[in-house]
Amino acid sequence: MQTRKKYIFLTFLASWLLLFFFFGDQLRRFAFFSGRKAEARRNWPRWTDRSLLKNFADPEELQRDGDRSLLSPRERRAAWLSVYKNSRCRMETCFDFSRCEKNGFKVFTYPRQRDQPISESYSKILTSIERSRYYTPNPEEACLFILSIDTLDRDHLSRQYVRDVDEKIRGFPLWNGGRNHLIFNLYSGTWPNYTEDLGFDIGQAILAKASFDTESFRPGFDISIPLFSKDHPQRGGERGWLYQDSIPPRKKYLLVFKGKRYLTGIGSGTRNALHHIHNGKDIISLTTCKHGKDWEKHKDTRCDKDNVNYEKFDYQELLHNSTFCIVPRGRRLGSFRFLEALQAACIPVLLSDGWELPFAEAIDWGKAAIVGSERLLLQIPSAVRCIHPERVLAFQQQTQFLWDAYFSSVDKIVHTTLEIIKDRLSLHRSRSRFLWNTLPGGLLVLPDFSTYLGDFPFYYLQHGTSPSEKFTAFIRAVSQAGSLSQPILRLIQAVSGSRYCAQILVLWSCEKPPPPSGKWPQTTVPLTIIQGRRKLSDRFFPYGAIQTDAVLSLDEHTSLSTSEVDFAFVVWRSFPERIVGFPTQSHFWDPEQGRWGYTSKWTNELSIVLTAAAFYHRYYHSLFTEYLPEGLRELVDGLAACEDILMNVLVAAVTKLPPIKVTQRKQHKETVAQQVGWAAGSRRFSQRQDCLNQLVDWFGYMPLVSSQLRLDPVLFKDQVSVLRKKYPRLEK
Repeated sequence: MQTRKKYIFLTFLASWLLLFFFFGDQLRRFAFFSGRKAEARRNWPRWTDRSLLKNFADPEELQRDGDRSLLSPRERRAAWLSVYKNSRCRMETCFDFSRCEKNGFKVFTYPRQRDQPISESYSKILTSIERSRYYTPNPEEACLFILSIDTLDRDHLSRQYVRDVDEKIRGFPLWNGGRNHLIFNLYSGTWPNYTEDLGFDIGQAILAKASFDTESFRPGFDISIPLFSKDHPQRGGERGWLYQDSIPPRKKYLLVFKGKRYLTGIGSGTRNALHHIHNGKDIISLTTCKHGKDWEKHKDTRCDKDNVNYEKFDYQELLHNSTFCIVPRGRRLGSFRFLEALQAACIPVLLSDGWELPFAEAIDWGKAAIVGSERLLLQIPSAVRCIHPERVLAFQQQTQFLWDAYFSSVDKIVHTTLEIIKDRLSLHRSRSRFLWNTLPGGLLVLPDFSTYLGDFPFYYLQHGTSPSEKFTAFIRAVSQAGSLSQPILRLIQAVSGSRYCAQILVLWSCEKPPPPSGKWPQTTVPLTIIQGRRKLSDRFFPYGAIQTDAVLSLDEHTSLSTSEVDFAFVVWRSFPERIVGFPTQSHFWDPEQGRWGYTSKWTNELSIVLTAAAFYHRYYHSLFTEYLPEGLRELVDGLAACEDILMNVLVAAVTKLPPIKVTQRKQHKETVAQQVGWAAGSRRFSQRQDCLNQLVDWFGYMPLVSSQLRLDPVLFKDQVSVLRKKYPRLEK
């Protein structure tokens, strides 16, 4: 009996071994596939808590069929680099860092040739560089070089195609095989394959290219840029379409597309399949084959019906009223639709396999776009329906931030490209991805100022910290008498009496030397004299002596009490990213003059706090001096009383918020007004108005934000005992 059991056991064991031997691979694949599906179900994001708002995984990753042989384009690229890693350019092998050590990051543009036509878009790119703080007219100082030859359109069928580029660039003595050069390109290749070929050898140049394929993209060296039209604004740009009242985040349509359908050739596969997801209700997918010269010769049975439905909907209306916008590849990987969806706060659903997304080195697109797969088009509707409304709103908000920070103008696209390259030159001073993907954005956070987030005015609440509890008083003295006037003596005494004052700095901008130390009043805090260069922009220079987060900017004739200073500082610590102060002015649009007006009258609105008596963060000194181009600072030095307007415009452009006015005694403004005569005051007012309009022209839009808010102490002028009030002297 036992022998029989033994034979049965051995037979059973042999059967399992044979089954595993012949069918084991299929069983393993089945187990792996089932495990992946179960894992996908467990890990599908549940956006119920802010601390769990992880990046949205793309549908291709969540719904892959489990075949590990199907590598993504990024995985194929990584495998390719592991084999050919020594044959591709990197910053360490194809860029001369020594050119950037002496003069810093300076950019030289080749002189434009009169007989060489330049497209409107490339002219904007060159203008953006030449107007920036990076530009140098001296090639000996340059770290990076930009060709004057238009390389944007390399489709040889295009009218803007420049021929014989190889021959031309070889004649440039600075070319040096492309080393330390940056080449911009929007269109490469031509019908029918639209390859990555540019028609000339770029050598060791960095390529900033739209529709970049991950297969040819050189990580850490090349830069993927967005495709933009010739009508894209030079600077400023239109704001995004998401407003505070545009909630709930779900709109009339869930998912939309309206665009061309290619009947044959590259890019036709995805667009030909888009009609499968159209339901005519909350998913609108419209295509037309009515484009090109010979469309009627090649039209299929769907063309006539598609063309009729196509005309029933307006494209702009769909953008405004849809939560998600499909952004499929065209003939090339990128399309104008990508930026259009970002601006409209219509979350892009990308169907362009192998596209290296714009500025992906810095931007976390998982927070603003859904990266789908062309092979899984039919699963897109169910995937986007599963996203929680809170997460949808987070996506929409991020699209607006990215649009405004990096894509709304040619200036921002070009400057983002340059800043990414600049970060590569000194990794210990480069911006983190957090800074690139958080307000106010990487362009407005200077790593040369600090690499510690607590040194900037934007991140205190996010990190649970507060600004320093002391301030530096910075008094600008311009009196031609060369002696100390009574107003400045009283001002020093009042400011030094504040328990929050750490030190007093006096910027001496007079022709005569400052009085000896014995002539200055005795104070309980250090008092330091700084010799100025007699330029208006000197007051916003990042002096090393300023160590506190807060700066109290003052003019020598300003009249303030210690209580006013104390209360204003307490208010500023709650709003460290804004200007907080006393005398205010406002701007308005004058339709008769067709320009911006400026007024100092007492009104119910304000948009400017004069830096004659105002608190702000010391970081704005660095931003004013190092971020703004030299031309703007020269404008300030050439126009009287323009520097405080520029500082207000700068802070408003960074924060998108108005300044804050605090309680002041009325005679403060009258004291300032008495310092100049009527004629001089009228001329000064006219200059300030001219200054405002020139700044608007430079920025490309009006950054100032109006407010009707003034902050007073609790119990201010209430009918209660003075003993119960914290700042009773403010009412005297």
